[in-house]
Amino acid sequence: MTKSKYISPAALAAALLVGAIGFTPAAFGASSVAAVSGQQNDNSDIQGKLKKSQFKDVKASVDKDGIATLTGSVSLYEYKKDAANRIRKAKGVNGVRNEIQVSGQSASDDELKKKLSEKLTYDRVGYGNAFNAISMNVENGVVTLGGHARTDVDKDSALALVSTYPGVKDVVDDIEVDPTSIMDDQTRLAVARSVYGYPSLNKYAIDPAKPIRISVQNGHVELFGVVDNKADKDAAYLRANSVPGVFSVKNYLQVAGQTSESESK
Repeated sequence: MTKSKYISPAALAAALLVGAIGFTPAAFGASSVAAVSGQQNDNSDIQGKLKKSQFKDVKASVDKDGIATLTGSVSLYEYKKDAANRIRKAKGVNGVRNEIQVSGQSASDDELKKKLSEKLTYDRVGYGNAFNAISMNVENGVVTLGGHARTDVDKDSALALVSTYPGVKDVVDDIEVDPTSIMDDQTRLAVARSVYGYPSLNKYAIDPAKPIRISVQNGHVELFGVVDNKADKDAAYLRANSVPGVFSVKNYLQVAGQTSESESK
């Protein structure tokens, strides 16, 4: 009679595991090596994403969770944003921590606000500029854009304009895009005809940088901009409110020389 050979529970479990799914210590080791090699390839891909002159002072590293950290400096905020977008497309990257500093030309907040305001007022002229009401605030080089844009294209144009301006350290996007609606488009045109067709308000259509700006969201109208006097402000409200299909009008027009004041009617 053959003497049975004792098999420990651990050995039995290992044998069953190998038989069930084909794992062997050698195969497991090969798999580990492949994983390490893959991580090295990912790092190589990351560095390749930054092979441009504007990223010469930028460094990237990836942790075990696939989170990439970007450090260093660039001359424009647009380059900082572009670096993060490029790294997000690299193999093995699950997220980006962007710690790049913008160290290019510096400018005071007042100077930035003045220059950027001039550029934004003329942005998209000829493409419904009067239907964009984008606000701006600058603090410590950080530009916050808010208000309303008629389309995503208008919003992206404003963001690109600010992001590429020297001295801007960061950009906060709080712009709201008005809902896509054929009815709202018709309302915009009807309100524009009613407002600009009024004799005392026709002058605001002459300079494309100084229109009475008209924003429409689901039939609700908001008026923005600067007018010469309170009579013009009141007239614009009455003309907008007289358009059929308009549910409400909020009058945020400011009178030149007076402190900013919001008025809802």
